[in-house]
Amino acid sequence: MSSLLHDGVPDDASVSDAAAPSRWPWWLRAFHVFVIVNFAAQMAYAGFQVFVAMQPAGVSGPMFLAAAQLPFEQMVVRRMYALEGWVAFSGLAIYIALTEILPRALAAARR
Repeated sequence: MSSLLHDGVPDDASVSDAAAPSRWPWWLRAFHVFVIVNFAAQMAYAGFQVFVAMQPAGVSGPMFLAAAQLPFEQMVVRRMYALEGWVAFSGLAIYIALTEILPRALAAARR
């Protein structure tokens, strides 16, 4: 079923189809999409909180020296939201690596 090029190396289509999410059952694809959307929503929410909701009055863009006048509690809350964003980003990167990149790399190595 695998299509090989003239030199015995599988073409990209046969490698990417081997572990493609389109071959998963519908409920697993739905869960896969749910997890990715959830991570993306977490990153968007954390970004909104850090850059819009928790932005000090009169400051737009990077804070630079305005951070010195920011109350300690507000700085801590901003940092916690920023940490939440980084955790969501890292979780999405690991999830994509384990569900998308690794299976395709293993399929390519087997061929």
